[in-house]
Amino acid sequence: MKAVHAGAGARLPAPPERDSSASMSMSFVPYAAAPGRECGGCTMCCKLYTLPEIEKPAGVWCKYCTPGSGCTIHDSLPGQCRDFFCLWMTDRTMPDEWRPDRARFVLSVYPTTGFIYGQVDLGLPGAWRRPPYHERLRAMAKMLLDQRRHLLMFVGDQATLVLPDEDVPLGKMTPQDNFRIEPAFGPKGPTWRATRV
Repeated sequence: MKAVHAGAGARLPAPPERDSSASMSMSFVPYAAAPGRECGGCTMCCKLYTLPEIEKPAGVWCKYCTPGSGCTIHDSLPGQCRDFFCLWMTDRTMPDEWRPDRARFVLSVYPTTGFIYGQVDLGLPGAWRRPPYHERLRAMAKMLLDQRRHLLMFVGDQATLVLPDEDVPLGKMTPQDNFRIEPAFGPKGPTWRATRV
């Protein structure tokens, strides 16, 4: 299996291709917020992602964003912003504490692979390892493995593959980098091995 990273300096993932036969098995709603979901005061994606259209680098607040309030150019949003919905917005089953401004990371579905990518706020790089997030991320990783999909968390350009029983640091990743996941046998029994290719 291969993944292409959208990590540090990550651009917002493009919306997935419409395919009515595709099942995400989470309550994923492409292109739109799940019923009852709205950004509200969450503006975390306005900080974490690169927006080339308006020359905004990753990790700094967008000049058009008022943190906690929203976008001052909402009526003329760049296409990346207009088309992006994080996993919290599209999965109505995710609890409120998973809203990115509370969790301090943004989860999204990478459109070409269906992998879950998390971009972590550099102001709190260990946010994803705190309760209740880490345990739930590992549960997600187990479900995704059964579907031959994966969950990766990025702190800047440093990627970590989250597996059900361990976190595998993959190191610095760029959009051109790939990795392979293979079944392996470790000291605790069957596991997975991740290697860069």
